[in-house]
Amino acid sequence: DASMLGVGVGFDVKGAEGGVTTRMGVQRKKPILVQGARAGGTRVSKIFVIPDSREGWVESVELLLDAYFDGRTDPTFDYRLIRKAGEPIKRFGGKSSGPEPLMILHAGIRRVLGALRGQHLTQTAIVDLMNLIGKCVVAGNVRRTAEIAIGPASSSEFMDLKNYGKNPHRVTYGWTSNNSIFCDPGMDFGPACDRLRGNGEPGFVWLHNMQRYGRMGDPPNDKDHRARGGNPCLEQTLESFELCCLVETFPHRHDSLADYLETLECAYLYAKTVTLGETHWPHVNRVMLRNRRIGCSMSGIAQFISSRGINELKEWCDTGYGAIQKMDEQFSDEFAVPRSIKTTSIKPSGTVSLLAGATAGMHYPISRYAMRRIAVPKNSDLLPPLIEAGYKVEPSMWDKLSMQVIFPVDHGPVRAAEEVSMFEQLNLAEFLQQYWADNQVSCTVTFDPDVEGPQIQHALEYYQYKLKGISFLPNSKPYGQMPWEAIDERTYRELSADIKPVNFSPVKATSPTPELYCDNEGCDLSLGTTSM
Repeated sequence: DASMLGVGVGFDVKGAEGGVTTRMGVQRKKPILVQGARAGGTRVSKIFVIPDSREGWVESVELLLDAYFDGRTDPTFDYRLIRKAGEPIKRFGGKSSGPEPLMILHAGIRRVLGALRGQHLTQTAIVDLMNLIGKCVVAGNVRRTAEIAIGPASSSEFMDLKNYGKNPHRVTYGWTSNNSIFCDPGMDFGPACDRLRGNGEPGFVWLHNMQRYGRMGDPPNDKDHRARGGNPCLEQTLESFELCCLVETFPHRHDSLADYLETLECAYLYAKTVTLGETHWPHVNRVMLRNRRIGCSMSGIAQFISSRGINELKEWCDTGYGAIQKMDEQFSDEFAVPRSIKTTSIKPSGTVSLLAGATAGMHYPISRYAMRRIAVPKNSDLLPPLIEAGYKVEPSMWDKLSMQVIFPVDHGPVRAAEEVSMFEQLNLAEFLQQYWADNQVSCTVTFDPDVEGPQIQHALEYYQYKLKGISFLPNSKPYGQMPWEAIDERTYRELSADIKPVNFSPVKATSPTPELYCDNEGCDLSLGTTSM
């Protein structure tokens, strides 16, 4: 349900271990048993005609999961009400992908759980199910979601999930989650580091630091003792069922600290106001209304350091953080709500930083010249104008319903990631975790697998006391069609040579129709005004 709304989802694999507490407070002492669905068919099972709605898709998945876990009759689905591929989606915007992604998801769930009939749920099965859901949600690129799977550092099964030599069945959907491990103080990082040198996973999560500390430069306060993980990019500490609430700022775009503090006030007020709203999930609201967690973030940090230096960044971070704490004390009192449990983050950014002409989060660009791949549905009206304008387009190797549009980028005179050592990146993450982020710093450290790869284990033995989460990515292009790919100036010129302004005038403008206000007894279906 959350993924269908574009919400990133984090999950663990404790259902395969036992000791899980459900949202109703029930303690599961043993791993979850897959009883298996009873044989169905049109004469035995009631046919579920899937409504053409988000709720309909969610309910169909719920019925299927319940059948396999509770030993109920395997449901029969009727997909005829789901609009055909290419038809407009009025409320969410974009075009329908048709019923095919949902049909593929249903088949995948049956395959995964059918193989475990009468057995306990496995770590692989949990991640498979979540990844299959993630792939279904992004099919056709109408919606966007993200996932993070966090597992035990002691599990080879979990850490090998992105090893497609050992798990070839996962190659078509394993990409939908970032996979990280819970780290204990003093643990052996060797087995995980051996794996990440190949494909950059797993990442590392220090839950005890997340629970005990705000900024790592401040004394421990144990505010977040209920925390259980984080969002998919690990810039916010989260309790179970808690949503992140992020807002982005661009300090390098400001002439002075005083100017930036005015922006921070606007950013803080926006984020705090969002926490006043509620979702349709009561168990989520209970956590959200208590914590009021927000994440005021910075992007363009590499540009700031390049133009102003690290010492000025320290002053802006420290002063800005203090200003936000004063605002939170003042406005929480005025709003008559609790103070925010935490207030600052460094998010990895993406589209937002691109729109602002900023480098993403704390990261340096992959190189001065790069190409940025953007997935676009094959049936999108945006695709023909982009092709006509001279942008290179290639079929997606991950989703047969999508194409990848390549945008050549010149980042200008900023140091490229290849010029920034692994240790400098780790130091910058530590710096920001100390002086700015009381939530977390989202950082993916790029490294040379041959030169720096053997040093990662030793580095983590020191940084485990300074960070809350970190991930790594070898600069050897571990996956095909990476979102960012370094290119040389010649390739940049070739890709740019035939590009001309895009003419979107043939594209028919569409506006999503918002959901109307409803209470528990009815909905107001009227729009606009009536004539007298």
